[in-house]
Order: sequence, then C-alpha cells, then structure tokens
Amino acid sequence: MQRTRRDQNSLFAAAPLPVARLDDAERLACLRLIRSDNVGPVTFRDLINHFGGAQAALDALPELAQRGGNRRKIRIATQAEAERELTRARKAGARPVFTIEPGYPPALAAIDAPPPMLYVKGDLSILTRPAVAIVGSRQASAAGHKLTRQFATGIGQAGYVIVSGLARGIDAAAHETAIETGTVAVVAGGVDIIYPPENTALHAAITEKGAIVSELPPGFEPRGKDFPRRNRLISGIALGVLVIEAARRSGTLTTARHANEQGRIVFAVPGHPLDPRAEGTNSLLKSGAILATTAEDVTSVLAPLSGMSPEAAFREMADATTYAAPPPLPPPLLGNDDRTRVLAALGPAPIDIDALARATSLDSRALNIVLMELDLAGRIIRHGGGLISRNGDWEAG
Repeated sequence: MQRTRRDQNSLFAAAPLPVARLDDAERLACLRLIRSDNVGPVTFRDLINHFGGAQAALDALPELAQRGGNRRKIRIATQAEAERELTRARKAGARPVFTIEPGYPPALAAIDAPPPMLYVKGDLSILTRPAVAIVGSRQASAAGHKLTRQFATGIGQAGYVIVSGLARGIDAAAHETAIETGTVAVVAGGVDIIYPPENTALHAAITEKGAIVSELPPGFEPRGKDFPRRNRLISGIALGVLVIEAARRSGTLTTARHANEQGRIVFAVPGHPLDPRAEGTNSLLKSGAILATTAEDVTSVLAPLSGMSPEAAFREMADATTYAAPPPLPPPLLGNDDRTRVLAALGPAPIDIDALARATSLDSRALNIVLMELDLAGRIIRHGGGLISRNGDWEAG
C-alpha cells in the first residue's frame, strides 16, 4: 500500500504528498511541471495529489488553465528544456531531489509549501538526519567565533547535523567545525556558485563530506532577494535554530522569524547590552527564544523530538514506484458557478483557505480544484501560511 507524507495542522490542511521512488522519466516530468507557468509549490502539491504523478498533471495543465479563465495558452516547459537543466546539474555534480521522493529533507517537507525540488551536491543521505541550524553575524567577534565552535562541536557530537548558509562569520565557523560530524550548507544561488569567494575551500570540503543545497538550478548567480528566501530553507531543514550574534536589523533575524512560522524552536546566545552585535539576539530572548549558553541547552530541549528518527517524526516512505490512476476531473459547471463564487469571495487582502471554504460553502476537494484552475490561470496569488488573494494585476490586464 502506498504511504504518504503527513499533512499540516488545519481544518483544510494540505493533503499529504505521495512518496515514491522516481525513475528518470518521472523525474523529468516533475521538473517540467515545476518549470511550467504558474506552477508554484502549492499548485505542484495539489496537482500531484490529484493526478498522482507529474506526467498526468502535465497533460491536464492546458484544460485546467483554460477552465480557470486563462486568456492565453499556458506555457509548459518542454522536455528538451528540462533535459538541458538536468544535464547542467550532472556536469556540476548535483542531483535533484523532489518532495515526492525519498531523500528530501523530512523536516523541510513538513513546512507550509516546501520547495518542490532541491538540488543537492554531496551526500544526499545527510539530509535525512536530525539537524540544528546555527546562524549569526557576518561581522562576528572573536568571542562569537569561539562560541560558535563550542556549540557546533557539542551539538555535532550529540548526533545532529549542523545547517547554515555558508556566509562569512558565524556561518563559516559553524560549517568548519562540523565538517567531521556532518554539515549542510544552504546557498542562495546554484550549488556550483561559490559565494563569498573566500569560502571556496570550505565549499569543497562540505561537498566532500556533507552537502550543498539550493532550490535554484546550477549556474544561477544569487541576487539580493534570494538570501532571505534561502533563510527559510535553513530553518526548515532543522529542528531548531541557534542564533549567535545578530544586529537588530540583521538578515539573520529573518531566519529566526521563519523558524517561528515553521514551528521550529529558536535559541539565542545572550550578549553584552552595549554590543550592537547582541541587539538582535537579546531581542529574541525578550520575545521568547530559549536562552543558550552551552550545547546542552540546545540538545536537551530537542531530545524529545530527535529521539525518534526524522523519517518517523516527519514522514512515512514507501517502496512503491507507481501511482494509482488519478480520479477524473469533475466536468465544468454551467456558468462556472464554483469559480465565480470563489472569485467573488476573494479580494486584494489575503484570506486563509478555511475562511474561503466557509464563505463559498465548497468542500475541500471542489475548492482545491477551483484554486488549482485559478492559480494556473494567474487569477489568484498564493501567500505564505496558506493565505490567498485575488490577483488585481490579472484583472487589470
């Protein structure tokens, strides 16, 4: 019997994704689906859940987009485009891993709208081990470096993988310390793009004994906006996030914010009140983060979570290699009543899916199908936390 990933906490929780070992053809179809117009993480999940596989979902995209009101033919990524991307990945020494196959980080799979695919360079198996993220200032003090090495050593020896962002300062110190016990670097560009350049040797060492991870394709040069996006993956892969030195307006604090949103445990190391590099961590402590001065402060809190394997904690896997036939799409209703009702209930302000279901009196299956259609047509916007709004740009266009 095919098993599935566990769903999230909501009356209208996302249906769990099927998990199966993919062959080359299925992997190619998944990549084509992800690279097609208007297929984001939520729509990818919903399409896979409904059709049971990527190829069947690809075949249905034109009809779904048309039913959602798409005014133009939806662009579907070609097989040649997907093959070129996978060829570049192989040349870079990276491989893709999808949410619907074993090997995807189990903790990350449990967040709201996880990336449908990651590129991994290095040891794929390290991603299934329990992990702790250590992040902090790029302009770290000598004391910050020393504390990072102490924490990374103790947490690593306790059996945890250390996750960070391969940046200067605290990130680099955490990775360097955890090379032998296990470390994962989540980068903002492609896994083959080394940034900053002075971390070239560290990048190579992590590739040799750990893993470099990105949601972007090999060869992609990181932009400013890609670093905050990367931070949500750092926290998502981990059970907890430890912050060592962070200014009040530090990008590090976005990782802590993502961790809170994802239900992760946030730890912070206190600092001197006059040190600007301690303003962010001290603020986190005032907001409810757990004070940490030793590695044991972290591992003792996480022990109940890591006592069982990440596989048992976050997902169940199957050895199945095929999907059951998907149920047929319901025929379009006369007058597109369901779609009209959903669009009428939506406005520019994001609304959660439970409230939308109550406002439209649609059951979960009917509502999910309508949202798939409207999303593929570009008529709605998906926000974090399961929030949805109407796309005013589409109406204006």
